[in-house]
Amino acid sequence: MNRTLRRSESRRAMFRRIVPACCLLLLVALCGGCTKPEQRTLVVLGPWTNREGEAFEATLKDLARGTGYTYTYQGTTSISETLVAELHAGSPPDVAILNSIGELAAYARENRLRPIHRTKMQDVVPPWAPEITVHGTSRAYWVPLKVDLKSLVLSKKTASSGQGNWCIGLASEATSGWPGTDWIEDILLHQAGPREYAKWATGRLAWTDAKVKRAWKTWRSILGLDRLSRKTRESDLMTSYRGPSGPHGPQGLLNSSNCRHEHQIGYMRSFYSGDDTVDVAPSSSYLRGDHKYQNDFEVSGDMAAVFSDHHAAQDLIRRLSGQNGRETWQDQAARVSEPGLEPLFPGPEAPQPSDRIGSEIAPYLTNAHTLCFDASDVMPPALRDTFYRAVLEFYAEPSDAQLTRLLEQLQALTKHEEPPGQSFLSLSDICASP
Repeated sequence: MNRTLRRSESRRAMFRRIVPACCLLLLVALCGGCTKPEQRTLVVLGPWTNREGEAFEATLKDLARGTGYTYTYQGTTSISETLVAELHAGSPPDVAILNSIGELAAYARENRLRPIHRTKMQDVVPPWAPEITVHGTSRAYWVPLKVDLKSLVLSKKTASSGQGNWCIGLASEATSGWPGTDWIEDILLHQAGPREYAKWATGRLAWTDAKVKRAWKTWRSILGLDRLSRKTRESDLMTSYRGPSGPHGPQGLLNSSNCRHEHQIGYMRSFYSGDDTVDVAPSSSYLRGDHKYQNDFEVSGDMAAVFSDHHAAQDLIRRLSGQNGRETWQDQAARVSEPGLEPLFPGPEAPQPSDRIGSEIAPYLTNAHTLCFDASDVMPPALRDTFYRAVLEFYAEPSDAQLTRLLEQLQALTKHEEPPGQSFLSLSDICASP
């Protein structure tokens, strides 16, 4: 009886060993080794919507041909907030495109970004893609796709002259204030020069320094802020930098106000494409700066950075930043977008926009003495946002006492965010010859 029981238990034990093994072999045969299937769709998060977004999406579709991958585009005007939410949810895009290198530098320091392989970088020129040091190693973490010139003034030939020459609109959805910080930055660059500008942008020159104060006061003087009524200033604070909306959307400040000059970024030329009554010129002659800095320009850029480990994300960076990618984007923008929205690219060999104003702007990017990144885009996000608010507060109440209070507040925050002399970005990361 005991021998019979032992034989039965032995058979059951053998059965328990054999059946799982057979099941495992069957599963291997059915799923080819059960390896995880490769992700074939890459997600790109970017700042372009409407017709600009359509042009970029069409570009991605063209570039995906023959790769075996699908590039899916998510366009939003709240790029920073959307990226933060996706990172918090644990589902970051494969590639994100931001204009704030301060944000990108912070993400690199937090190990959110993947270094860009040098073999994946195409026609990259300073100051667009510096190598920055993270945990003791210097590497590049972003590549420029599209760039813009900020040291520009658009002028209406037929507008009346006299008081009220300048068109002002400081509102911009969640980021209101940056049209004003562009003024301060541009004035300081042309009064103090690139080196002092870069020191200020990276926390090495105090907000309370006389050079910085002078820039704010020059802005107040150029616009005659202390002569404007409170009602006018309040209206300017509520007016979009794109101008009031008409039946077909924003009209552009020059087209909607009795003013003559507009200090604006290059892509705003789309409102005046084909308008022979609008001239474009460097801003240096308007800013009461030093003549020796007249060929120095403030610029911004839309930078592509990799947030995933997918090898195809690096290849997409190469395709987008290469000559073929640029020409494809230029062609799609000319076909899909409104006139004047063809992008500008860095480098002397970049394809040129076909509209009149764009073709006049493009040479400034290649023939400048020095190009300096938008200072607020360099700053840590908390400091940048406080700078935006400070400009709005000063515009509402442009007194010396208000200015002193705001600059002291910004200086205190600078020390908290980034101690002087310990900036994550170096001076050469901010300004460089093209």
